[in-house]
Amino acid sequence: MSANAEPIGRPGRPWDQRLARFVDRWTVPVFTILAIGYLVLPIAIIIVFSFNDPPGRFNFVWGEFSLDAWMNPLGRLGLASALGTSLLVAFVSTVISTILGTMIALGLERYRFRGHGVAEGFIFVPLATPEIVLGASLLTMFVVSAQEPLRTLTGGLLFPLGVQTILIAHIMFCISFVVVTVRARIAGFPRHLEEAAMDLGANEWVTFWKVTFPLIFPGIMAAALLAFSLSIDDFIVTNFTSGTANTFPIWVWSSIRNNLPPQVHVIGTIIFTTAVVLVALSTLRSLWVERQAARYRAEP
Repeated sequence: MSANAEPIGRPGRPWDQRLARFVDRWTVPVFTILAIGYLVLPIAIIIVFSFNDPPGRFNFVWGEFSLDAWMNPLGRLGLASALGTSLLVAFVSTVISTILGTMIALGLERYRFRGHGVAEGFIFVPLATPEIVLGASLLTMFVVSAQEPLRTLTGGLLFPLGVQTILIAHIMFCISFVVVTVRARIAGFPRHLEEAAMDLGANEWVTFWKVTFPLIFPGIMAAALLAFSLSIDDFIVTNFTSGTANTFPIWVWSSIRNNLPPQVHVIGTIIFTTAVVLVALSTLRSLWVERQAARYRAEP
């Protein structure tokens, strides 16, 4: 063995150890900061440019700081109507899809029945289908429904296209996301709490509202927020099923060929801020519930 060779098990040189400690300490924090920055940067640009007074028709170049767009956020032709339609569709589709999706999630998670696997497969079909294929399929279905006898059976609800067809399409694809989100919450649900409530005299209805619902509420809230975000943001499926109705994403797509006003950034900032506030409130409520449960467990 050479005289300069290091014995096995001898620690490395000091600078090797310092480098290893530096990498071990800062790799994850630096990666986390870069990832968060990558996600937040577009949102930050939207917020900053909502205070811009662009020199031209497109809000792509910084001109000067201005509050004009914030003082008149709906000051563009057709913007108020399009935003109102988007909010209406998003709210109604969120309520309906959250109710239906929660019931489907409870049924699929709690019970085993004939066709259970097929039902689960159909739930994942909208998640796996490309939006352009989904939109084209829905458009075909709605147009075919205009022929007899389908027109009589549907009462003309599916054609001509309009807000009602947008609503049907949004409920359809939002249900799948609600089911997946709520099932993730139900998967670890402590069933013994329900059994204890029923042993104390509560019926199924009281047990659900007093025990089950409060515990799965964070999952339901997360699913509702996800459904609302998907609905108000959807363009491809909506473009196929809207007919003459106009939503906010379609209005932006139509106007961007001629101009992009800062009002678009203002509305985007408001929607983002509202979502952050709702998520924060939901998180705080979850923490409060957990603390209350921990306090009750600690009591003799």
